[in-house]
Amino acid sequence: MATRPTSHADADVFDPIEMEVFSNRLLSITEEMGNTLIRSSFSSNIKERKDCSVALFDAAGRLVSQAAHVPVHLGSLSGGIEAVLRRYGNAGIRPGDAFLCNDAYLAGGTHAPDITVVTPVFCEGELRFFAANIGHHTDVGGAVPGSTSHHLKTVWEEGIRLPAMRIVREGELDLDLLEMIAHNTREPDNRMHDIRAQIATNDKGARLILDLVGQSGLRTVLNAIESILRYTERRLRHRIAQLPSGTVSFTEKMDDDGMGGDPVVIQANVHARDGQLHVDFTGTGKQARGAFNLPASALQASVYFAVKAMLDPELMPNNGMFQPITITAPEGTIANPRFPAAVGARVTTAQRVAGTVIGALGQLLPPERAMASCNDVMPSMLFSGPMRDGKGTFVYLETLGGGAGGRAQGDGMDGIQVHVTNTSNLPAEALEIEYPLLVEEYALVADSGGAGRHRGGMGIARQIRSLHDQLSCSIRCDAALFGAAGLNGGLAGRTSHVVQNPGRPDAQRLPNKISGHPLPSGQSVRLETPGGGGYGAPADRDPEAIRRDVGGGKVSRAAAERDYGAEKVARALQGAAA
Repeated sequence: MATRPTSHADADVFDPIEMEVFSNRLLSITEEMGNTLIRSSFSSNIKERKDCSVALFDAAGRLVSQAAHVPVHLGSLSGGIEAVLRRYGNAGIRPGDAFLCNDAYLAGGTHAPDITVVTPVFCEGELRFFAANIGHHTDVGGAVPGSTSHHLKTVWEEGIRLPAMRIVREGELDLDLLEMIAHNTREPDNRMHDIRAQIATNDKGARLILDLVGQSGLRTVLNAIESILRYTERRLRHRIAQLPSGTVSFTEKMDDDGMGGDPVVIQANVHARDGQLHVDFTGTGKQARGAFNLPASALQASVYFAVKAMLDPELMPNNGMFQPITITAPEGTIANPRFPAAVGARVTTAQRVAGTVIGALGQLLPPERAMASCNDVMPSMLFSGPMRDGKGTFVYLETLGGGAGGRAQGDGMDGIQVHVTNTSNLPAEALEIEYPLLVEEYALVADSGGAGRHRGGMGIARQIRSLHDQLSCSIRCDAALFGAAGLNGGLAGRTSHVVQNPGRPDAQRLPNKISGHPLPSGQSVRLETPGGGGYGAPADRDPEAIRRDVGGGKVSRAAAERDYGAEKVARALQGAAA
């Protein structure tokens, strides 16, 4: 596979074709694991929305391969492996075992609903690999349905806390532990079935990696992995070395810390030198009183994503990618909270972290790589109440996309999840069959993308009506105060909005963060997510692009005339008519 160097100073000699083939074989294992988890899960959040991730690690806990699912989940996956090794050590891990965990402080998790399952893989009598996966469970108990809310103050309010624990002991499932976990949640059947599916998914991954070892030989597989990790590290160092040396900074503002009050600054300071990248968050606001605090593992995952996306999107996601990057954040800030600060809403902050790192790196890259800010939030809607048949409680979660930033090369994408989130929507048909809810509208929001030579992407409107008197609704969407920043003269994207009973006499604007809001039968709630920032001066936009925007309903004529000028818009539309 690869020739080892005679010394650390020598360069590895790779067969690039063979390495690419082997890398894809590893990736195919994780992809098959992901498909297995999605197909076999019970809850709509995993089987329909694909809110899950899978990965392979070596015996030392180094990431070998991660499927392209949800980037922030890397934090819980890596944290879970480290927690298992720290608690049990190699000597305490036996064939047939499986472990689970979720806690941000005890087990490197990112928030309680993300339960990680870790399964050791033994070969020739020794621990050689770990198969791991994570599923976002829509409820793990705690003070509120869904176990996350902006206003919660401590992790004890956010549901059951799981340190690294053995759930399968030498092939025997611990039903007592499984039922204890499940019955501390609002949907015990979903929890039991989904955790079983997670265990089975890792078993599938273990069989696949052992098949690969059987075909290629253990020493070949281990050598190949070492070579791939070294190649990944060297490739990223080369990308970093091409950046100009120096420090650049970028800031964004969150509306508040979950409990109201002043905006919270997120500041990334990026220093590149000699193939090493240091990302520091000095200048970031203090620890949140609410649940927007970002655990260390989630901070790391967010930074790794941003670096990969900006410097080398095709880079293989493995441990080699982490070596050229160091990350620091002052203790007691929202990016490095002290126990027992709540962390349930951490992805809102993770999105801002990714956005600031992307903004900083953009200052070091060639102009043709420039991009305005994306919506940089994670809009979510959660509904809870009695099941249709009255037997038990349901918790339905939806995370939504928004607008991506305009780029030097073109318009931003409309209605897309950006940065560290990457889940599907729940189709309206599946939602309405399963829950007492009705989707009244699911559409792009006109005039939400920032104007510019290249327009920012559009936000999404999701409007849902309650069909039961005992339903409650929780919504969390930052960017009610600050739209996505434009770049090089581009305008900011539109902010987010929440309205109850839109279009009716009793319509009212709601705060962008509500928890347990009553929604009796017949009442509707509408969330409009933010758009992306525009790139370049609006005066430079191609008239044909203006015509397409207005003709396609993406931009109203009134907004186009305001941003691009009435005369230019008239000429563009007249040209179309001619």
